[in-house]
Amino acid sequence: MRGWWQDLTDLVLPAECGGCGRPRTVLCPECRAALSGAAPCRVRPDPEPPGLPVVHAAAPYEDEVRATLLAHKERGALTLARPLGTALAGAVRAGLGHLCLPVPEGRPTAWDGRLRGGNGQLRPGGGHGRAPLSGTGSLLLVPLPSSRQAVRARGHDPARRIALAAAGELRRTGTPARVLAVLRQRRAVADQAGLNSRQRLDNLAGALEVAAGGARLLASGGRIVLVDDLMTTGASMTEAARAVRAAVAGIDPYLDIDACVAEAGEATGERMTEAATVDTDRTQGARGMAGTSGVGDIICAAVVAAPPDSFEINRN
Repeated sequence: MRGWWQDLTDLVLPAECGGCGRPRTVLCPECRAALSGAAPCRVRPDPEPPGLPVVHAAAPYEDEVRATLLAHKERGALTLARPLGTALAGAVRAGLGHLCLPVPEGRPTAWDGRLRGGNGQLRPGGGHGRAPLSGTGSLLLVPLPSSRQAVRARGHDPARRIALAAAGELRRTGTPARVLAVLRQRRAVADQAGLNSRQRLDNLAGALEVAAGGARLLASGGRIVLVDDLMTTGASMTEAARAVRAAVAGIDPYLDIDACVAEAGEATGERMTEAATVDTDRTQGARGMAGTSGVGDIICAAVVAAPPDSFEINRN
């Protein structure tokens, strides 16, 4: 009811800019440029959690962008969902080049022909391959879930609302996309405020699951993009990726996660952070939770914003 009433008042009453407060505009040109005026970039928290998929962000989480996200999430400025969705759609597009489908030997698949040369022979590299998915099939945008208490308190689910706006923007520009809100919290978690990156990983480990029936939808051949409004330490995104990988592994046992993640790392120049390299037990645990699926590189992630120091362009 609160969300419906907010939608109605947003249509009737004069709006103010969500970023700077300028009257009678949802988002002024300057704040809109801060949100989506630059090309989205790859972002990596430091330390980078093992199992975190490739993540792109539209803008640094500061100044006008921070104010805009907070206005939408906490103050119910629902008309901001459209510009936020446009920014998220840009981050989704930026990550599509990292999405590939591993094709094991002997598996009947529509992608088999793409792995063969003009003479019909398998390309060099043996029976395993990675068929690029960019430009083919549909996109499945999977928003990270908010707790029921947070949704009740806010009167809406910010990530899902932005995801729906992003899917609309992607379809408008010729990319088939739909939202699958299939992630659920399977247990209560502590408030993340005040926790460091390691504590957040421990707090969220095993906290998410894919709802009944959601795994088959995820394994239906679409490209999976985890989406959220903000990423800080990457703990929530890592747990979401684990839950999706585990769910799809139960549907598609052909895929081998270690082979795919290793090949994806070689292809994209992945680097392990010192924390991920040293913490061998945690890395092995993440692989164990992921199951035997090779969907590690058919999943990527996109967010509207991330901390400025997580942008690769700002790193040495």
